[in-house]
Amino acid sequence: MKEFKLLPCSYEVEATILGSILSDSKFLNDVLEIIDTNDFYKESHKIIYSIFLDLFSQNIKIDLITVAEALRKIDSLKQCGGITYLSQMTESVLRTNDIKAYAEIIKEKSNKRKIIKIANELLEKGYNAKLNSKEIISDVEENLCSLVLNTEDRMCNIDLVMDTTLRLLENNYKNGGGITGTSYGFNEIDRVTSGLQKQDLIIIAARPSMGKTTLAVNIGNYVAKTKQVAIFSLEMSKEQLVQKKLSATALVEYEKIRSGKLDGKEWDKIASASGHIASLKLRIDDTAAQSVNIVKAKCKKLKAQSGLDLIIIDYLQLMQGNGEKNREQEISTISRGLKAIAKELNITVIALSQLSRAPEQRSDHRPMLSDLRESGSIEQDADVVMFLYRDEYYNNETEDKNIAECIIGKQRNGRVGTIKLAWLGQYQMFANLDVIHSGR
Repeated sequence: MKEFKLLPCSYEVEATILGSILSDSKFLNDVLEIIDTNDFYKESHKIIYSIFLDLFSQNIKIDLITVAEALRKIDSLKQCGGITYLSQMTESVLRTNDIKAYAEIIKEKSNKRKIIKIANELLEKGYNAKLNSKEIISDVEENLCSLVLNTEDRMCNIDLVMDTTLRLLENNYKNGGGITGTSYGFNEIDRVTSGLQKQDLIIIAARPSMGKTTLAVNIGNYVAKTKQVAIFSLEMSKEQLVQKKLSATALVEYEKIRSGKLDGKEWDKIASASGHIASLKLRIDDTAAQSVNIVKAKCKKLKAQSGLDLIIIDYLQLMQGNGEKNREQEISTISRGLKAIAKELNITVIALSQLSRAPEQRSDHRPMLSDLRESGSIEQDADVVMFLYRDEYYNNETEDKNIAECIIGKQRNGRVGTIKLAWLGQYQMFANLDVIHSGR
């Protein structure tokens, strides 16, 4: 015979908290950030707590009379046990220190009920032939992630914030006013941005063939010399990315590497470069159409196993959405999710992004923030937005041969402007501008 199991709950704890608030409404302030109406299991307790919240929002005193009257107005007084039950609940009054612990008990049991619900839904979906496993996994991850969001208490006294701020300032002073984050590997970008900052979402956007993947790979290579980097390549295969890395590191033309038409000297260069690349603290995942939740889960695992400092997404519009009505809403959700990953894991996130066709229709083809494709929320969520532009792509007569412009279109904590980089397309690399003049 199948054993029947009761869902996790505690009527006694729920009643004790409600009774304490009825006796002294100041207790409501202690539990507001811990529990909400749906965390109560007993239906009558949900109704009573919702009345507390209504009275609180209207600045009406919470006591036996006001609560009973509010319940009577919605024809729920009898359902909630009447005045007798409300009076009985006030007999167990908690001390201030205890009520938070009791609220945590209610929250814990509520979370367990939610986990059980998710598990039951998972079981049902598993038997549904119309759903594929990736959809099911994505849904479950999203539901589970929602249980742990906002559980950390971020409220902090100003004296503690001042202490950490002064330590940060001292470190920056010792650094001689140089970059405060991790170097991009490009002097001028470092000078303007102060380096890659933890918890930042950085967008690198460009029209096709401008080199956004190449720039991201170059940055990843440089950072991975000393820090842990993960690249999520939703468009190119792992092998294609490594070919780009080989070309840039060995200084062997990319087309020769792709075709295999190499001489002995070039093979020697590749052999030497391959050893260098293999030593990088770098992981590549070329799974197509990954969702934000899947990327987040993988990043959490990497962070726990070996640490993680930077992730690169190539590219944002290829990420799997959550089935919202239009693509603009999906992209908004994706960009917010990537920013949340940066904050929660205390890492830097670089996401590549497509642009609309608007630059092609202007006489000046340089991109602007309004060109970000499919969503203005990308601009809002990003801490830094960089655009790539190469004039020689549009103008054969340009004086800026082999030069790319890195246009800082937005920087939340710094200035905007344009930085010029050397473009060595044959080697799939960008470099500091003095490389051209040094004849490399």
